[in-house]
Amino acid sequence: MRKLIYFFIIFFAYNSSLMSIEKKPYHHLPDGTFRNPEGSPKRDPNVKWSYKIFNQEKKKIDMTIPNDHIIKKEKVLSNLKEYQNDDYVGWIGHATFLIKLGNTTIITDPVFSKNAGPLFFGPKRYVEPGLKLKEIPKTDVFLLTHNHYDHQDMMTIRKFPYKKAKVLVPLKLGKYFTNNGYKDVNEMDWYDKIKINENLKITFLPAVHWSKRSLTDTNKTLWGNFLIEYKDKKIFFSCDTGIGNIYKDLGKKFGPIDLTFINIGAYNFYPIMPYKDKSVYHTNPEEALEVAQNLRSKKVIGMHWGTFVLSLEPIMEPPIRFKANAEKYGFKKDDAIIFKIGQISNLKNILEK
Repeated sequence: MRKLIYFFIIFFAYNSSLMSIEKKPYHHLPDGTFRNPEGSPKRDPNVKWSYKIFNQEKKKIDMTIPNDHIIKKEKVLSNLKEYQNDDYVGWIGHATFLIKLGNTTIITDPVFSKNAGPLFFGPKRYVEPGLKLKEIPKTDVFLLTHNHYDHQDMMTIRKFPYKKAKVLVPLKLGKYFTNNGYKDVNEMDWYDKIKINENLKITFLPAVHWSKRSLTDTNKTLWGNFLIEYKDKKIFFSCDTGIGNIYKDLGKKFGPIDLTFINIGAYNFYPIMPYKDKSVYHTNPEEALEVAQNLRSKKVIGMHWGTFVLSLEPIMEPPIRFKANAEKYGFKKDDAIIFKIGQISNLKNILEK
């Protein structure tokens, strides 16, 4: 009788665990890590990274920065004051934007450090942020897409002047904020939605990427994109991502999108990778336009370039290719938008131009 009882206990426990596994979304793996949406491209497992080759090739890059890539600080501060009562978009650099919508100011993936890495390691900035951390306006919402060092900057998180902001982060990244004095920290899974106020809600959506900050934590935290819905407008903040079938699905479910932000840099790792201008986890300029097209976007802003050397393409190549190929993907050239570091533009003008 006792053996029979043990059998039923084991049987029900086993079946309960199977049921719980089956209920988990596809991107949740049994070991607690995460993976990309079903059908996403995968990196060739035979490719081996070489810092030696990367650094040799990096030295060949022309680091000449055009004067018009950066707006002078006096003008940035003047524009910030001019637009303080308007809805606007401002580029601080890389993936860091200020997006003001009504009385709510959002900051995305804020990185104000001099390098993208632990301590003093990692790629160095070759341009200063458009604003210093102490110069940014009061910020109400802090969005973080994933934990890579060029997006999750611990110096910025520790010294951030507005820790009462509502923080929206992927699953398992909340501790980096709660441990540093933030009170309103919200971990989100894909398709989770948070209402900020009557006019503003934000949904966390899938991206084709990965996560890692150390030798032992690969894909132990989630990554993704943010859909910002403000009144009757939709803004899609997509960083970082590669191409994937998921974007046609997202376009059907959530499109059309009024304005998409997407990475257009960090795509060339040849000769370490077998193909030039091709990265599984970062769209090149043409792929970025394809993703925006799949999302049924009306306008698209290219970002994730012009700040750090993370790959081996010429530093000023991404915006040129982005603009040059816009019409092939159904956009007018003016709909493929390139900002200057420090640029602040009225949102209405961006959408109606």
